[in-house]
Amino acid sequence: MEKAPDADSQRTASSPEPAPVAIVAGASRGVGRGIALALGAAGMRVVVTARSSEGGRITEARRETIEDTARTIIAAGGSAYPYRCDHTDPRDVDGLTAWCLRRFGRIDVAICAVWGGNEGFDGERYDDGTRWGDPYWRRPLTRFAPAMETGLYAALVLAHAVTPAMVAARAGVIGFVTFDPDSGYLGDLTYDIAKASVARLAYACAQDLAETGVTALALAPGRVRTERAMEAGMRDDEGESPLYLGRGIAALLAQGDAAAHAGRVVHAADLAQRYAIDDTDGSRPPRFAP
Repeated sequence: MEKAPDADSQRTASSPEPAPVAIVAGASRGVGRGIALALGAAGMRVVVTARSSEGGRITEARRETIEDTARTIIAAGGSAYPYRCDHTDPRDVDGLTAWCLRRFGRIDVAICAVWGGNEGFDGERYDDGTRWGDPYWRRPLTRFAPAMETGLYAALVLAHAVTPAMVAARAGVIGFVTFDPDSGYLGDLTYDIAKASVARLAYACAQDLAETGVTALALAPGRVRTERAMEAGMRDDEGESPLYLGRGIAALLAQGDAAAHAGRVVHAADLAQRYAIDDTDGSRPPRFAP
């Protein structure tokens, strides 16, 4: 006579493994929004975070909000949870992390796409009258600290908050969206140093995380058709969509390949080639070259 299944096997059969939980910081617009949409489409439970919220203030007078992103994920059949957070404030980020652990009991992925270094920029000039790419000695030093705070520091704050839970679980992926310093000069000293520093952060975190089961890596998009870029005149047939990198990240996570890239800068174009991923228009844009 066939043995009846025990209670544990019955529970396993009737209760599939919960979907992974991903925090995407800076997800109200741009590359962060694209990553959140792609991870939602891949079946993850996505915590959509940024400062711009319908329930509070927005940044740079932009109309995009975390609620917009979350609704788009949900409308496509995914699971999303908007959470307003200032990622330069450790107390806010610690609160976000605690909320996620109470709500889901886990954090599998944390992606930081936060960037506020262009605040006060109207597409031509900053609010101090200088232009993008002006020589550093003609730029006020006051622009440097905010770029580092909303780039490097915000990324470190998120990693610092989520890492203990990941280390305890001996699993997790932390990704920092930036550009590859080896690609060349980005055209503006403040922007270039802020982005290069984030890539180095990924390398340094990966060294500290060795043997913990947690992976840190940098993620490099190309020239992206963000909302701001499109309003500034970028064409629909230029560059890549915000979803391109996101689709690559989703494939990387699904294949369990992140650990092989620990500490490295992983390009959207390379992920597309490796996993046969097309952009939203069916193209496969190449690596970014400044």
